[in-house]
Amino acid sequence: MQTAIFAGGCFWCTEAVFNAVIGVNSAISGYIGGNDANPSYKDICSGTTGHAEAVKITFDETKISYNDLLGIFFATHDPTTLNRQGADQGTQYRSAVFYLDAAQLAAAEAMIAELTKTQVFSAPIVTALTAATVFYDAEDYHQEYYANNPNQGYCMAVVGPKVAKFRAKFKQFLKS
Repeated sequence: MQTAIFAGGCFWCTEAVFNAVIGVNSAISGYIGGNDANPSYKDICSGTTGHAEAVKITFDETKISYNDLLGIFFATHDPTTLNRQGADQGTQYRSAVFYLDAAQLAAAEAMIAELTKTQVFSAPIVTALTAATVFYDAEDYHQEYYANNPNQGYCMAVVGPKVAKFRAKFKQFLKS
């Protein structure tokens, strides 16, 4: 098993997308990239800890590649908006790839270069490429939030459409 860590705004959205991907063993919501040890959701929401809401993905690279995961990540959030995804605003909602080794960094750099060259987005990509630090699992009630709360307002308005976009665009990567 391999690990990838992505921050694409609200971790409920990112986790819901990656939980539906073939080869993904787990997608855990949590916090990374800040200064405080063992931050809570309340701490993160203050915007003062430096952490991002992120998802740690454990995957089987014989079923899906890191590059494919990057493609899904970039296609299912807005990597051109600094510290914001929709109505969620603040550094905790930044777009970031937290790479675990030089190969992941190179893959992310190559993906951004290709997306830029082919002008997939109408604005420059601002996704941060940051060496992974300690990842703190979010509180239990954040785990599988969309699966457990599909009728909650935010889930219906924000998470659901992102999952639907993934399902429509990446049928080849859907879990059966």
